[in-house]
Amino acid sequence: MEKTKQAVLSSVPRHVAIIMDGNNRWAKKRFMPGVAGHKAGVDAVRAVIEVCAEAKVEVLTLFAFSSENWQRPAAEVSALMDLFFKALRREARRLNDNNISLRIIGDRSRFHPELQAAMREVEVLTAGSNRFILQIAANYGGQWDIAQAAQRLAREVQAGHLRPEDITPELLQTCLATGDLPLPDLCIRTGGEHRISNFLLWQLAYAELYFSDLFWPDFKHDAMRTALADYASRQRRFGKTSEQVEAGARA
Repeated sequence: MEKTKQAVLSSVPRHVAIIMDGNNRWAKKRFMPGVAGHKAGVDAVRAVIEVCAEAKVEVLTLFAFSSENWQRPAAEVSALMDLFFKALRREARRLNDNNISLRIIGDRSRFHPELQAAMREVEVLTAGSNRFILQIAANYGGQWDIAQAAQRLAREVQAGHLRPEDITPELLQTCLATGDLPLPDLCIRTGGEHRISNFLLWQLAYAELYFSDLFWPDFKHDAMRTALADYASRQRRFGKTSEQVEAGARA
């Protein structure tokens, strides 16, 4: 029985999605400006990438900047944009050397043209990498993603290439920003909050959720390994009973 149970437990997630929360609170606790927390968070990003790549996770999606984050103080937004730009330029070669492909999802229209150009450059530079996909969600919102997918399908119907009844959940999913990638198996949120904050709303329908009290800058190698170990202990049922899943594993 133990073998059967073990056989249906999750092992390594193909796709991990992370809401990197707690940078500001990490900095505040140390009497530092908020941007210091964001800078410290870059080290956590590197650590998590290393653990995921070692574990043979295929895709890592990081929620870097939501469509609601524009409401933050102008000085913080400006500092974040500057940090994002410098990180893209600094990390591009390292990602390419490590065979990591970088993708950026979200509405880029609000970003400065120079930052948009940097995004395109790093995507082109790393496009041939196939060991691991790092996906950054910037000016991204789950509601925006579903709306833009619906708009794409509406244009196809308007052009006569598609009938309304042809629109299925599977077809809409292909039009999402992550449409060519596996759905997230595991979603992690740091910082002690228990919500998904408009992140990958459609894609997280059956993802396993993991919440950590650690602020993002403190979420390093051991914390990521603990999250993966927790995931590996879970049984994913997708609406079925445990008995059905175990019977399927025996078949």
